[in-house]
Amino acid sequence: MTDTTPTTGPIPAPLTLDGPGQGAVALTPETTVAGGPGTGTTERWLRAVLGPALGLTLPTAPPGAPAGLRLRVDDTLGPEEYRLTSGADGVEIAGGDAAGVFWGAQTLRQLIGPDAFRRAPLRPGAAHRVPHLTVRDAPRFRWRGLMLDVARHFMPKDGVLRYLDLMAAHKLNVLHFHLTDDQGWRIEILRYPELTATGAWRPRTKYGHRASPLWEDKPHGGHYTQDDIREIVAYAAERHITVVPEIDVPGHSQAAIAAYPELGNTDVVDTAALGVWDTWGVSPNVLAPSENTLRFYEGVFEELLGLFPSEFVHVGGDECPKEQWRASPAAQARIAELGVDGEDGLQSWFIRHFDRWLTARGRRLIGWDEILEGGLAEGAAVSSWRGYAGGIAAARAGHDVVMCPEQQVYLDHRQHGGPDEPVPIGYVRTLEDVYRFEPVPPALTEAEAARVLGTQANVWTEVMENQARVDYQVFPRLAAFAEVAWSALPAPADRDFAGFEERMAEHYRRLDALGVAYRRPGGPLPWERRPGVLGRPIEGAPPNK
Repeated sequence: MTDTTPTTGPIPAPLTLDGPGQGAVALTPETTVAGGPGTGTTERWLRAVLGPALGLTLPTAPPGAPAGLRLRVDDTLGPEEYRLTSGADGVEIAGGDAAGVFWGAQTLRQLIGPDAFRRAPLRPGAAHRVPHLTVRDAPRFRWRGLMLDVARHFMPKDGVLRYLDLMAAHKLNVLHFHLTDDQGWRIEILRYPELTATGAWRPRTKYGHRASPLWEDKPHGGHYTQDDIREIVAYAAERHITVVPEIDVPGHSQAAIAAYPELGNTDVVDTAALGVWDTWGVSPNVLAPSENTLRFYEGVFEELLGLFPSEFVHVGGDECPKEQWRASPAAQARIAELGVDGEDGLQSWFIRHFDRWLTARGRRLIGWDEILEGGLAEGAAVSSWRGYAGGIAAARAGHDVVMCPEQQVYLDHRQHGGPDEPVPIGYVRTLEDVYRFEPVPPALTEAEAARVLGTQANVWTEVMENQARVDYQVFPRLAAFAEVAWSALPAPADRDFAGFEERMAEHYRRLDALGVAYRRPGGPLPWERRPGVLGRPIEGAPPNK
């Protein structure tokens, strides 16, 4: 199949772009906006974001008067689909729903040029032109996600809001918010204040991979108040992004146990002596499989459901060491009482409890692919991270899947094999590697492939101590991932990466205007290097299974 993706124009690439033709629409101080029912989020975004960049107020057109920029919902178009036309009578964006209109506005911003990505006009009074053309577009997947780990290194609220803006600019629509782990608890739970008073802070932090001898000997932490969370969720919703929270159980829970020692396996370890974990890897300290633990986390999830209206709630469910359960008389008694198959069966029982609990409240559980072990309720979904195999098994068992295989789209993995890459982790995953990632394995039948809700890039922040480090790891690869998630691309080997690179030349200017500290094509800048800080590079090509 020949790739017909345009070598100039928007990222992600639209289905079709007819033009540009003769002429252009000038956006001037006289340009007005006419928005039909259901277009309010886009109208507000145009005035709050695009207008200030161009020095325009974009007032509402008087009734009956022609408008230079028209927005409307067109029910002949599908969900998130849009059509943008620029011609003699101005610019019109029609969307199949409110989200479609909004995505059309993101394409309009790119068509105007990099100046549209700034916060104030570079050339006040200048006219900005949209070439005469027609763009028709619709997403390939309904789940186009970014997972942001704020537990290992806390990202302040303003940084999260900034990433929501960056996601919207790339037509990504799911923020998977990893809020708890061994190294920190990041969300206020009113009935359990010690989760943030104690669990949000660690006394020091490993600098580099867990085998590194280096430490940052100062406290690290922070958390989001419930009002912060409401603001993040509302800000995301204005950009047609759903925030899916993750509370990790029964492993990755040492921060919670440090705050409330009774949650741990007190018959085999002195949980009162545990602090929030200060290094990386997987802590052996896991939740006790007790009724008290279940009631505690039901309380956590009750507050969570009041803050996040998302269809899905992520419960983690991965990497739960079983040594403490094997040694614990209480855990062994629980296994006998429940009649489950050993410690693996105990973990499955734990996850299934919250599967039923969430289902009874009209929500759907999603977890990492380990949750497949032991069976799931009909509505549960799987994040396939250990490769494609978990997603294939889930789809064949009738479960919905989000494909996020570590070997392909973990953006903490290094981008180049050179010696200057900062704290190199994992396999080399270049911009081209990400562009050639295919979320739907060929082993799936058409019916099974329909179970793939979409795909997600994951950002684990153990070695990303600040926003600049996150930017460096995420960009420019997130732009390639966004095109994979949105656009109707051919098979990986047939994709026109050279054409994508040509479009990236313009996109780098957009990222510059947004202040994104992306990795330059020529490699890290001097201040982006971390000489002497130990990483964990893996050589060779990653497995593709």
